Amino acid sequence: MTFHPSFTRSGLRFVSRDSVGRRASLHQFTITEHFRTFGAPVTMKVVVVGGGVVGLSSALCVKERCPQAELTVVAAEFTPNTTGDGAAGIIQPQLWDVTQEELTWLQWTFDHLSRLYKTDFSSQIGLFCQSGYNVFDKEVPDPPWKDIVHGFRHLTEEEAKKFPGYSYGWFTTTLMLECRSYLPWLTQRLKEKGVKFEQRKIASLSEVCSDYDVVINCCGLSARTLLNDQGVKPGRGQIVRVHAPWIKHFLLTHNLSTTYYNSPYIIPGINVVAMGGLNQLGDWDEGWREEDEKKIWDGAVEMIPSLKGARVVGKWTGLRPVRERIRLERDTVNDTPVIHNYGHGGYGVTYHWGCALQAAILAAKAMDDIAAKTSSYRVPKSRY
Repeated sequence: MTFHPSFTRSGLRFVSRDSVGRRASLHQFTITEHFRTFGAPVTMKVVVVGGGVVGLSSALCVKERCPQAELTVVAAEFTPNTTGDGAAGIIQPQLWDVTQEELTWLQWTFDHLSRLYKTDFSSQIGLFCQSGYNVFDKEVPDPPWKDIVHGFRHLTEEEAKKFPGYSYGWFTTTLMLECRSYLPWLTQRLKEKGVKFEQRKIASLSEVCSDYDVVINCCGLSARTLLNDQGVKPGRGQIVRVHAPWIKHFLLTHNLSTTYYNSPYIIPGINVVAMGGLNQLGDWDEGWREEDEKKIWDGAVEMIPSLKGARVVGKWTGLRPVRERIRLERDTVNDTPVIHNYGHGGYGVTYHWGCALQAAILAAKAMDDIAAKTSSYRVPKSRY
């Protein structure tokens, strides 16, 4: 039996799971007061670098757990001009190459969004449930996250015949989160808590390290310049949004000889349907390409012919911050604790809350360490 922490307003909740990851029971321990008093003589100044879904959710987790901290979010762009604003917002990770840590972050995110889904304002923040298909040209293993989403099952032979060129697949129900609505909501919540926002581009983390006690780095693709992390690469995508209210299920096709999201996908949103199928690694072009638009249209219409007459209502191009593995760890830059939380690729929405919770744990520990050095008494260590 293992325990996986997640935060609630009343404290830190531990979800116990058996050896195969099934939820067994809930155990809740109230440690909110610890966060409120971790360094009473010291007012911590914390900065989050990055204004996307990972940055804003990290800021909210830190502020809710450490409300005395003075928190600022610094970013070159905020909503509606982030990569997440253009994403379709399906909560689904990589098919198989998922670590146990990433499964935990996925579970935390899914649990958090499931609670929000039950509120009366869920649709206002772009959150809803949707069922749909993942299809393949051959039989494949089940994904390691099949017990996190709802209703996972294999397609029947008759179902698979609906999709030209594909013979195998899964049907699942998952959550959807449209950042065009979610990010403004996060922004408002942060402002209500006194969090400051600064829109500016920084050249290196050392620019902010001298002014803050703790830095939370959610810089995404900018890690190439801020940290010289050449393992971060752009994954260029294009999306065509159409008015097609008759499309009720998502459809993700998979070409296993290429990278993820490089074959046709059709994902209905609250008001429009997103059509895509490009993940061009190493391509920095944010301009619109007619040839790529044609590829998207051809792939979508082949799968669902009725889309041929759909009216275009929007077009989007963006660069996903692709990295072999998400970087979520504590580091030190110019003697300042830095919590890195970047490299989510096309899965920022999928992992955002789980990664934010983990970043908050690391940030609280860093603040504990600083307070212990600067206070006249030793601060109790964090209990996680």
